[in-house]
Amino acid sequence: MKIPENQILIIFGASGDLTKRKLIPALYDLFRQNLLPERFAVLGASRTVLTDSEFRKQAEQFLPSNKEVEQFTNLLFYKAVSPTEPSGFKNLKLRLKKLGEDFNIDANYLFYLSTPPAVYLNIAENLAEYGLSKSTSHFRRLIVEKPFGTDLKSAQQLNINLLKHFDENQIYRIDHYLGKESVQNMLVTRFSNGIFEPLWNRNFIERIEITSAESLGVEDRGGYYDHSGALRDMLQNHLMQLVGFVAMEPPVVMKADAIRNEIVKVFQSMRPIPEKEVSRHVVRGQYISSKINGETVKGYREEARVDDQSRTETFVAMKFYIDNWRWGGVPFSIRTGKKLPASVTEIVIHFKQVPHHLFNNEGLPELNNNQLIIRIQPDEGILLKFRMKTPGAGFKVQTVNMDFHYSDLADVRLPSAYERLLLDCMQGDATLYSRGDAVEEAWRFVQPVLNAWKNNTDIPLYGYPAGTWGPEIADTLTEGGQWRYPCKNLVNDGTWCEL
Repeated sequence: MKIPENQILIIFGASGDLTKRKLIPALYDLFRQNLLPERFAVLGASRTVLTDSEFRKQAEQFLPSNKEVEQFTNLLFYKAVSPTEPSGFKNLKLRLKKLGEDFNIDANYLFYLSTPPAVYLNIAENLAEYGLSKSTSHFRRLIVEKPFGTDLKSAQQLNINLLKHFDENQIYRIDHYLGKESVQNMLVTRFSNGIFEPLWNRNFIERIEITSAESLGVEDRGGYYDHSGALRDMLQNHLMQLVGFVAMEPPVVMKADAIRNEIVKVFQSMRPIPEKEVSRHVVRGQYISSKINGETVKGYREEARVDDQSRTETFVAMKFYIDNWRWGGVPFSIRTGKKLPASVTEIVIHFKQVPHHLFNNEGLPELNNNQLIIRIQPDEGILLKFRMKTPGAGFKVQTVNMDFHYSDLADVRLPSAYERLLLDCMQGDATLYSRGDAVEEAWRFVQPVLNAWKNNTDIPLYGYPAGTWGPEIADTLTEGGQWRYPCKNLVNDGTWCEL
């Protein structure tokens, strides 16, 4: 694999949870595999006052205890910087210059904004003020965490403001779902197999469903979540990106812009949902108190830092159509929610019935259509469900499974999403990052839903007991079928289910 150029990674918000739980462990894994640049340093930057050694000790709490960790943490440094105080960026620039001189590292800088979105623009402005945003001889890149805006207008304004200081090809809008191996494998499954791509269209596919379920509630994120909700937190970004990968046309080449061009075309082809018709196409819910395994579980409104009259949705399901030649008339049903029975993300392709039902004889149970299930997490893999004759006399038919699990590959390690995405950005590969126009198109599609919920108080918010699959009325969004109810294990659905 190509080793990235020498560079310094600057993490704003370095004292926060994301840095400690995700970014530092991902960097350590890259270090162990010798995938980091030959000369490399990490400079943490946040308001908290820490020394280099204190920052390293914090990092060690989330890493194993061995000699490799000690070698890795020698690459970590720290500088106290407030995103809203320009003078701190002068000191940041001096520290970067000294690190470069001390360790012979070129002035290639990768800035990671692991901060609240409210200070994204402050950081970009201050970096530009001190000449850190652009260089004629070295690269400067900016990774922006979600949420990228809270609606269409704010996303458009954030794009405009960032582009005053950074070019589009410098901005990497991260969506960790796209870093998962099974998401990337979707392109290979579709475009390298003659048995799938000819069927991947309206002629053979009845409907497509995407589920991203979480068994956890809001935990300690009540303050944030109550101003966000499931649509902003998950559907507008993660699920929309999965829709893009499922529905896109083959790119001309496997390069960032070619792939992202096709994803934008998908978003532009999605049939708008008029504000007055939102209640027909979208169901929202909020989990309420229940008992799970004999233990009483709080409802959403009882969670810490949540308004006791909150109408924030913790579940959203949506049905829509993509009006293009490939997908005309095929319904897409997507859903996401908290406090559901399992934590699982998967895509289900429902193929059409055969035209003549020879084997659906009277007295035999109606069987599901053939399904291709692409499991994103956990138990990553692919499952194909098709029909076979049950041994014995007659033509009794049963559904059987043909499956592949990544865990079955010997001596193959699945990299974490952040590990993959950080390495891609270090190498300048934006394939798995969202482009500004795609982000805006996704917001444009969901904006009527946000408007309807804000303007029409008659649109119901359905309660669903914690530990169930959301409001029952969401079943009406599957075009006469039903949702697949996935388990932690990919294959043994209908037999046993480990939740």
